[in-house]
Amino acid sequence: MSNGNSVTLVGNITRDPELRFTPSGQATATFGLAVNRRWQNRQTQEWEEATSFFDVVCWREQAENASESLSRGSRIIVTGRLEQRSWETPEGDKRSKVEVVADEIGPSLRWATATITKNERRGPDGGGGGPRASAAVGAATGAFEDEEPF
Repeated sequence: MSNGNSVTLVGNITRDPELRFTPSGQATATFGLAVNRRWQNRQTQEWEEATSFFDVVCWREQAENASESLSRGSRIIVTGRLEQRSWETPEGDKRSKVEVVADEIGPSLRWATATITKNERRGPDGGGGGPRASAAVGAATGAFEDEEPF
């Protein structure tokens, strides 16, 4: 992301991720994110609040993981880039919107805990990532009880 177009958001999911597949079979998931901002008005000394809503898009394995792991109300952290897309309605009206295309998504641990389950890495042939990946998964899951940790 050397082009300067990067964004990090922390907020609550407003709708469950919707998983779809492109005609070529690529998974994509979209969901809404509400980001709240709270500040104290210096003149009235009262707290004020504003909420911004964003559409988040993710692709491939991340889309599948997001649809299985995330749900409405979850507090998450998203990093990615802003991307604008345009289209024309059947009535001929032009529309456009700016979305966040996610590079990384993670749970916010400020007010909750999370259990992480690592998926086995798939290689280019669709299979496992080979012995190195298997060893990494085994080490991460504690499968090698008789070996010393590194």
